[in-house]
Amino acid sequence: MSVRTLPLLFLNLGGEMLYILDQRLRAQNIPGDKARRVLHDIVLTMFNKSFIEELLKPQELYSKKALRTIYDRLAHASIMRLNQASMDKLYDLMTMALKYQVLLCPRPKDVLLVTYNHLDAIKGLIHDNPPLLHLVDETFRQLIEVYGCLSAGEFQLIRQTLLTFFQDLHIRVSIFLKDKVQNSNGRFVLPVTGPVPWGTEVPGLIRMFNSKGEEVRRVKFPHGGNYVIAPKEGSFEVYGDRVLKLGTNMYSVNRPMETHTSGTSKNLASQTQQSIAPNPLAKEELNFLARLMGGMEITKPSGSEPGFRLNLFTTDEEEEQAALTRPEELSHEVVNIQATQDQQRNQELARIMGEFEVKDQPRWSASKGDDLLAMMDEL
Repeated sequence: MSVRTLPLLFLNLGGEMLYILDQRLRAQNIPGDKARRVLHDIVLTMFNKSFIEELLKPQELYSKKALRTIYDRLAHASIMRLNQASMDKLYDLMTMALKYQVLLCPRPKDVLLVTYNHLDAIKGLIHDNPPLLHLVDETFRQLIEVYGCLSAGEFQLIRQTLLTFFQDLHIRVSIFLKDKVQNSNGRFVLPVTGPVPWGTEVPGLIRMFNSKGEEVRRVKFPHGGNYVIAPKEGSFEVYGDRVLKLGTNMYSVNRPMETHTSGTSKNLASQTQQSIAPNPLAKEELNFLARLMGGMEITKPSGSEPGFRLNLFTTDEEEEQAALTRPEELSHEVVNIQATQDQQRNQELARIMGEFEVKDQPRWSASKGDDLLAMMDEL
């Protein structure tokens, strides 16, 4: 497992979160000031200097439940509120999109280009906010410093760590199903067309060499695909042409995004058992959450500014049903970690987790545009 995977995972999933929220805010004609406030507050939290510094420290990738807690906090960094069922659906869309991108990376190092595509798009969302742009550019520079010197083998380990994290997730997404890049069982279809990895040749030729390293024979074979040479390598600098399109905003075209959890109840039970089983890294996860979440600076909504609730389902009834059918053990509302008691850490995490609670619930307006009850009615 690579100790350099966490920053790439967090930034890419955060980018996907912003893509989804931006698309739905636009689709529902939410007032520009509210939409801007939500996106900018989330970006401010994501790229907080102390948080990024903590994120970039070498550390192992912990459980899905621990990481999910970070995204719960991130999604509530502004005036927008989601209940657990809606957050589940948002997180499902985020994770499946990134899984698809990692699977399709032509070479392991291109995982970094996927990250840069997300950061480029985020800069487009905050183009009118120079302080936020500076924070994202500073993160760019830190990523270049950390990852610019890694070998191909280290990037391969990072990619394998990401694929291990995603391997049990098989959630169907309508965009992928309609584009026929995902099967009905939730597994992705890998293409046999397009450019080959930069620095490689189109398959179909076998070269044989003698003991002196001289080529003595060539044999051609049918590869069954439609490959082409990569036109050029993507830029790994702060500014430049990434060439690779993975990680760009696939929601820029208004399309419905429905998710369906595939698999049987047996699979859910297996995942549940895994989530509540004793974890030898539990104490480290507790410390990890306390450090990361402690670095997040959440902007509290002012008393005079009304908040709004985001519903990722067509109706409130669907949202309630989704919450009822989700196994209780998979709930992300409370992180239950069995570990040796560490009173100081437990108190610190309890204080941080307490900030998740919205004590002053805003009055929900009956207007569809204001309260976003049907904001994700196509999701």
